[in-house]
Amino acid sequence: MLRIGQGYDIHRLVAGRALWLGCIEVPYERGALGHSDGDSAAHALCDALLAAAGIGDMGVLFPSSDKRWKDVASEVFLKDVAKRLRAMHAVIVSVDVTILLEEPRLAHLVPSMRKAMASALDIDEVILSVKAKTSDGVGPIGTGKAVAALAAVLVEVPIRH
Repeated sequence: MLRIGQGYDIHRLVAGRALWLGCIEVPYERGALGHSDGDSAAHALCDALLAAAGIGDMGVLFPSSDKRWKDVASEVFLKDVAKRLRAMHAVIVSVDVTILLEEPRLAHLVPSMRKAMASALDIDEVILSVKAKTSDGVGPIGTGKAVAALAAVLVEVPIRH
């Protein structure tokens, strides 16, 4: 059975933190404030995959109240989610991630993000799409106060009786 999952994540941008997006470090003067590395793209993708598989979400599996996840690289979360999907014989068919950020521009980093996230999930990067969009000055993203990401996935999940 084919199942669709969607994910969303947003973090404030602050000085003194590295900016991680799509499992790569993005050169910038501010980074995402979060319990782990604040990688909105990877977090949205994790939530989308977990939703499609029907097995929870980031807050349930990797709660920010748990010190084990403090400052953890989001690659770890993607690998864990991929392992859970493989254990239930689910297959990732298609992935689409949209990053919403006013600055810095990300187009030149998209190939590296695709490669890094596909590698963490152990899938072919051909099925993983990443886009970067701005908010044209509107809202907290548009004024440079936040970064967000959306993810949509298609996963083939065995029918359980």
